[in-house]
Amino acid sequence: MIELPELDLLYRAGADTGSLIRIPPADSIPLTDRVRRILDTAAVRRLAGISQLGMVALVYPGAMHTRFEHTLGVYQNALRLLARFLGDPLASQWLDEKSCDAFLVAALVHDLGHWPFCHPIEDMQLDQLPRHESRVGQLLRDGELADCLTQDWRCDAEDIIGLLDPAHAAAQTNCQATTFLASCLSGPIDIDKLDYLQRDSLHCGVDYGRNFDAGRLISSLVVDPVTGHLAVGEKGRTAAEMMVFARYIMFSEVYWHHAVRSATAMLQRSVFLLHNRVDLQATLSMTDADWIARLRRAGQGSLAEPMIEGLFGPRRQLFKRVAEFSVLGGIEIHQRLARRPYWWLVGLCEILADRISHCSGVAVAPADLLIDAPPVKLEVDINTTVLLTDGRAASLGDVSPVVAVLAKEQFDNYVKRVRIFVRPDLRQELRQHYSTSDHWSQLLIESADQAEKEWA
Repeated sequence: MIELPELDLLYRAGADTGSLIRIPPADSIPLTDRVRRILDTAAVRRLAGISQLGMVALVYPGAMHTRFEHTLGVYQNALRLLARFLGDPLASQWLDEKSCDAFLVAALVHDLGHWPFCHPIEDMQLDQLPRHESRVGQLLRDGELADCLTQDWRCDAEDIIGLLDPAHAAAQTNCQATTFLASCLSGPIDIDKLDYLQRDSLHCGVDYGRNFDAGRLISSLVVDPVTGHLAVGEKGRTAAEMMVFARYIMFSEVYWHHAVRSATAMLQRSVFLLHNRVDLQATLSMTDADWIARLRRAGQGSLAEPMIEGLFGPRRQLFKRVAEFSVLGGIEIHQRLARRPYWWLVGLCEILADRISHCSGVAVAPADLLIDAPPVKLEVDINTTVLLTDGRAASLGDVSPVVAVLAKEQFDNYVKRVRIFVRPDLRQELRQHYSTSDHWSQLLIESADQAEKEWA
């Protein structure tokens, strides 16, 4: 019988145990002494100073929640999932105290490698920056967290890294447990998405990410006997469909809202302009406030200063959208610009600015234009396995017309658009010369043709 003190508290969460912490929406998170010791380390406490959604708060003012709050939600989902599968005939054969401990710690530390505004900066693929996932191992092997593992937990750093890094997982001794639990941490349906969709939706003040039954979904989760990955039983099919659709809508209406992407594009260009003046490696352990202060100091007197002050100064002033292209309307531009390297898009802005200035007579500098396009990195698959009541396995897309439409093409192509933003005072003047998407499409095609000739 596996003994997990955290599960004992989960079952008694309604009682006055004195070992609970509350997070929205009125959830009670059970904390044992060993969990508290991890939460009190400097590495984990830093997450309380890093926003979960970054630029989204400029559009949805309530989106001020932190990665620390999200971490607690993921940890709670980890407990719920273990409670579900320790009684499962197949999974219970693999799960032991070591793998369960590793899973709980992985849930608590999965975001440790994040730095302020991590995802949009990573999308730029700057050479001197590591992937945030690669930083977790160093934090687990040395210092406070390493001491916590030695004193309190029946697993080591390699067991936890094996769950967070699928490439590393192949080297683990308990391969079946590692394969299964890694899929619970990162997959089409996982404990991370189960939390962030609902939490982000709650704090943004929208319903898009909460329109699925998380309790029903967790209770219907099963093990795929062929792959050993997390799957969904047929009774949870509708809840899984709704989660996929909720994710689609959250990307479309929140994460890739046009004003959010304007702010994101301004941040990326500012970092690109200053990355040789700012030691980005030195900022990886900062909180948002310290990172912003350093960027504002570095930006003084530079081309990036108006953008930085428009984001973080006393008055919000975002670049304005003048054109937008999706796979449903503007597919040629979308295909030409999506997943291009960031430096290529910056270079394209220089060509486009020069072309506009020459053809219209409106003076446009390269820093006055921003091109926002789907990044090189794709989102993970949205299609999961459904185990039918007759014993057959099918992908969710095979049994759901909703998911079939979204899974047929890359998820990114539907929720992530190519957009052109300009300095606010230029929008009206440019509209007098380029009033339709066709005008901008022609400009972009000509500029892209020139770029490909010059950089071939």
